[in-house]
Amino acid sequence: MDKEMISNAKNFDELLDIKYGKIGVKKRDEFEEKAQYYVISEILKEARREAKMTQEQLAEKVGTKKSYISRLENGKCDIQLSTLYRIFEFGLGKKINLLIG
Repeated sequence: MDKEMISNAKNFDELLDIKYGKIGVKKRDEFEEKAQYYVISEILKEARREAKMTQEQLAEKVGTKKSYISRLENGKCDIQLSTLYRIFEFGLGKKINLLIG
């Protein structure tokens, strides 16, 4: 990677283009997917802590295992949309808004 290209980048998107390629390139798409898992995992951890719940308490409330909640919080597994809704809305009392752009 060219240091001059990096130093000339005007914003974060340009940095991502330099490092991972443009959106639609496999390497960039993989990065974007991992970034989304990370964001979801951080939001889940924060919401659970705000609710003053342990992973075990949340798992019990939504009918899953503590290990699954742990893997989600560490970005180590996929999550179905229905499960995401169940965890946030039923388990944590949060509303989810889905934006597709």
